[in-house]
Amino acid sequence: MRVLVVHNYPATGLGQVGAALAEAGAELDQRMAHDGEALPATSDGYDAALLLGGGQNALADEAYPYFPALLDLARDFTARDKAVLGICLGSQLLARAFGGENRIGGAREFGWCPVSLTGEGAVDPVLGGVAPEFRIFQWHDDTFTLPPGAAHLASSGVANSQAFRLGRATYGVQFHFEADRKLVHEWNTAFAGTIAERQPDWPDRYESEAARHGPGADAAGLAIARAWVGLI
Repeated sequence: MRVLVVHNYPATGLGQVGAALAEAGAELDQRMAHDGEALPATSDGYDAALLLGGGQNALADEAYPYFPALLDLARDFTARDKAVLGICLGSQLLARAFGGENRIGGAREFGWCPVSLTGEGAVDPVLGGVAPEFRIFQWHDDTFTLPPGAAHLASSGVANSQAFRLGRATYGVQFHFEADRKLVHEWNTAFAGTIAERQPDWPDRYESEAARHGPGADAAGLAIARAWVGLI
């Protein structure tokens, strides 16, 4: 099993998706696209693709000129029935690739926030294994409309488009199910300046929220990660 991992921002990490891929013995080809590393032209030689998150928006082609090629690549993986997973910015890019509308700003969520499965989500092979309502880590300002023909899998009170599926195994997931407590702790350090500016009360509430919501979120996130890897 060979998986292309596209990094769109420094220090994001693979978290629980990385753990699930390691359990499956996957070989990872990690491309630091945000840092100028070239992407493959097609999905040849890969079984799946993982598109990670980032602080930029999904329309930032001028600053990140590889975005259009990444959209083409995601379409190629999907057309050839190879599994694709986009998380946070990755989900926004997937929505764009398949005809959704990116909406910049106005949908801020941060911390362990509630998410609800839709009817389709409750029977989905990846999301259907978690509770109908659960808390999971979020960190985003932007949102998107669902691509035409996508199955709507999850929503929240802030952003209706929390998860979707196209075809058999292309998934866009807005929430950071890969971010277990270990990864969130790492983000607290790596992005301390941004958090202090935008979420100044986070240091005061982090420990209690991690203790209250972290164990359940970690369990749900790992279940989702393993289920997606199972589709590869």
